[in-house]
Amino acid sequence: MLKPRKSTEKGHKRKFLVVIDDTPECSRAVIYAARRAERTGGALAMLYVIVPAEFQHWIGVENIMRAEAMEAAEETLGRFADFARDAAGTEPQMVIREGGRADEIAKLIAEDEDIAVLVLAAGTENEGPGPLVTAIAGKAASTFPVPITIVPGTLDDDAIKALA
Repeated sequence: MLKPRKSTEKGHKRKFLVVIDDTPECSRAVIYAARRAERTGGALAMLYVIVPAEFQHWIGVENIMRAEAMEAAEETLGRFADFARDAAGTEPQMVIREGGRADEIAKLIAEDEDIAVLVLAAGTENEGPGPLVTAIAGKAASTFPVPITIVPGTLDDDAIKALA
Protein backbone atom coordinates (compact mmCIF):
# COMPACT_ATOMS: atom_id res chain seq x y z
CA MET A 1 0.00 0.00 0.00
CA LEU A 2 1.39 3.37 -1.01
CA LYS A 3 1.75 5.91 1.76
CA PRO A 4 0.17 9.29 1.07
CA ARG A 5 2.62 11.83 -0.32
CA LYS A 6 3.68 14.34 2.31
CA SER A 7 5.89 16.48 0.12
CA THR A 8 3.68 19.56 0.53
CA GLU A 9 3.32 19.35 4.31
CA LYS A 10 5.33 21.48 6.72
CA GLY A 11 8.79 20.04 7.32
CA HIS A 12 8.79 18.08 4.06
CA LYS A 13 10.21 18.76 0.59
CA ARG A 14 9.04 17.46 -2.74
CA LYS A 15 11.66 15.02 -3.99
CA PHE A 16 12.48 14.34 -7.60
CA LEU A 17 13.70 10.74 -7.95
CA VAL A 18 16.19 9.84 -10.70
CA VAL A 19 17.31 6.29 -11.44
CA ILE A 20 21.06 6.29 -12.02
CA ASP A 21 22.80 4.01 -14.49
CA ASP A 22 25.56 4.22 -17.07
CA THR A 23 23.34 5.04 -20.04
CA PRO A 24 24.24 8.15 -22.03
CA GLU A 25 20.82 9.69 -21.37
CA CYS A 26 21.02 9.40 -17.58
CA SER A 27 22.72 12.80 -17.32
CA ARG A 28 19.68 14.37 -19.03
CA ALA A 29 17.39 13.14 -16.24
CA VAL A 30 19.83 14.25 -13.54
CA ILE A 31 20.22 17.79 -14.81
CA TYR A 32 16.46 18.18 -15.29
CA ALA A 33 15.61 16.85 -11.82
CA ALA A 34 18.38 18.85 -10.13
CA ARG A 35 17.23 22.09 -11.78
CA ARG A 36 13.56 21.40 -10.95
CA ALA A 37 14.48 20.68 -7.33
CA GLU A 38 16.52 23.87 -7.11
CA ARG A 39 13.88 26.06 -8.74
CA THR A 40 10.98 24.69 -6.69
CA GLY A 41 12.69 24.42 -3.32
CA GLY A 42 12.57 20.65 -3.53
CA ALA A 43 15.14 17.91 -3.16
CA LEU A 44 16.87 15.40 -5.40
CA ALA A 45 17.04 11.67 -4.70
CA MET A 46 19.20 9.40 -6.83
CA LEU A 47 18.67 5.63 -6.87
CA TYR A 48 21.17 3.08 -8.16
CA VAL A 49 19.87 -0.49 -8.38
CA ILE A 50 22.30 -3.38 -8.35
CA VAL A 51 20.78 -6.32 -10.20
CA PRO A 52 21.57 -9.52 -8.21
CA ALA A 53 24.31 -11.80 -9.49
CA GLU A 54 23.51 -15.21 -10.95
CA PHE A 55 26.35 -17.05 -9.14
CA GLN A 56 24.40 -17.71 -5.96
CA HIS A 57 25.79 -21.22 -5.45
CA TRP A 58 29.36 -19.87 -5.46
CA ILE A 59 29.32 -17.87 -2.23
CA GLY A 60 32.90 -16.57 -2.55
CA VAL A 61 32.35 -15.44 -6.12
CA GLU A 62 29.00 -13.90 -5.22
CA ASN A 63 30.55 -11.91 -2.37
CA ILE A 64 33.31 -10.59 -4.62
CA MET A 65 30.79 -9.68 -7.33
CA ARG A 66 28.53 -7.96 -4.78
CA ALA A 67 31.47 -5.92 -3.41
CA GLU A 68 32.53 -4.92 -6.93
CA ALA A 69 28.96 -3.97 -7.83
CA MET A 70 28.67 -1.86 -4.66
CA GLU A 71 31.94 -0.09 -5.45
CA ALA A 72 30.76 0.62 -9.01
CA ALA A 73 27.41 1.89 -7.69
CA GLU A 74 29.09 4.25 -5.23
CA GLU A 75 31.46 5.56 -7.90
CA THR A 76 28.64 6.12 -10.40
CA LEU A 77 26.40 7.82 -7.82
CA GLY A 78 29.31 10.03 -6.75
CA ARG A 79 29.95 11.09 -10.33
CA PHE A 80 26.30 12.00 -10.89
CA ALA A 81 26.07 13.72 -7.49
CA ASP A 82 28.96 15.97 -8.57
CA PHE A 83 27.14 16.61 -11.83
CA ALA A 84 23.96 17.62 -9.93
CA ARG A 85 25.94 19.92 -7.63
CA ASP A 86 27.60 21.61 -10.61
CA ALA A 87 24.36 21.92 -12.59
CA ALA A 88 22.14 23.30 -9.85
CA GLY A 89 23.93 23.45 -6.52
CA THR A 90 21.71 20.60 -5.36
CA GLU A 91 22.92 18.14 -2.72
CA PRO A 92 21.33 14.81 -3.62
CA GLN A 93 20.22 11.98 -1.40
CA MET A 94 21.92 8.82 -2.69
CA VAL A 95 20.32 5.40 -2.35
CA ILE A 96 21.70 2.01 -3.40
CA ARG A 97 19.39 -1.00 -3.56
CA GLU A 98 19.78 -4.55 -4.75
CA GLY A 99 17.01 -6.26 -6.71
CA GLY A 100 14.92 -5.71 -9.81
CA ARG A 101 14.90 -2.11 -11.01
CA ALA A 102 11.17 -1.60 -11.31
CA ASP A 103 10.56 -3.35 -7.96
CA GLU A 104 13.16 -1.27 -6.12
CA ILE A 105 11.86 1.99 -7.61
CA ALA A 106 8.35 1.14 -6.43
CA LYS A 107 9.60 0.10 -2.97
CA LEU A 108 11.56 3.32 -2.49
CA ILE A 109 8.59 5.45 -3.54
CA ALA A 110 6.36 3.50 -1.13
CA GLU A 111 8.84 4.04 1.71
CA ASP A 112 9.66 7.72 1.13
CA GLU A 113 6.57 9.90 1.44
CA ASP A 114 8.42 12.91 0.01
CA ILE A 115 9.08 11.42 -3.42
CA ALA A 116 6.59 13.15 -5.66
CA VAL A 117 8.00 12.79 -9.19
CA LEU A 118 10.02 10.10 -10.97
CA VAL A 119 12.30 11.58 -13.64
CA LEU A 120 13.57 9.32 -16.42
CA ALA A 121 15.36 10.11 -19.67
CA ALA A 122 14.48 8.51 -22.98
CA GLY A 123 17.22 6.88 -24.98
CA THR A 124 18.24 8.24 -28.34
CA GLU A 125 18.58 4.94 -30.17
CA ASN A 126 16.19 3.75 -32.88
CA GLU A 127 15.15 0.74 -30.76
CA GLY A 128 12.96 2.92 -28.54
CA PRO A 129 13.15 4.98 -25.36
CA GLY A 130 15.03 2.34 -23.35
CA PRO A 131 13.99 -0.62 -21.22
CA LEU A 132 13.32 1.30 -18.02
CA VAL A 133 11.17 3.95 -19.69
CA THR A 134 9.34 1.24 -21.61
CA ALA A 135 8.69 -0.83 -18.49
CA ILE A 136 7.55 2.00 -16.25
CA ALA A 137 5.81 4.28 -18.71
CA GLY A 138 4.24 1.33 -20.50
CA LYS A 139 2.05 -1.10 -18.60
CA ALA A 140 2.74 0.34 -15.15
CA ALA A 141 1.95 3.96 -16.01
CA SER A 142 -1.75 3.65 -15.26
CA THR A 143 -1.11 2.38 -11.74
CA PHE A 144 2.17 4.11 -10.92
CA PRO A 145 2.06 5.95 -7.56
CA VAL A 146 3.63 9.27 -8.67
CA PRO A 147 3.82 11.28 -11.90
CA ILE A 148 6.57 10.29 -14.32
CA THR A 149 8.53 12.92 -16.22
CA ILE A 150 10.39 11.64 -19.28
CA VAL A 151 13.17 13.91 -20.53
CA PRO A 152 14.10 13.49 -24.20
CA GLY A 153 17.66 12.20 -24.37
CA THR A 154 18.45 14.52 -27.29
CA LEU A 155 18.05 17.75 -25.28
CA ASP A 156 21.27 19.60 -24.49
CA ASP A 157 22.05 21.23 -21.13
CA ASP A 158 20.81 24.67 -22.18
CA ALA A 159 17.48 23.31 -23.46
CA ILE A 160 16.96 21.36 -20.23
CA LYS A 161 17.84 24.36 -18.08
CA ALA A 162 15.31 26.47 -20.00
CA LEU A 163 12.59 23.85 -19.46
CA ALA A 164 13.31 22.99 -15.85
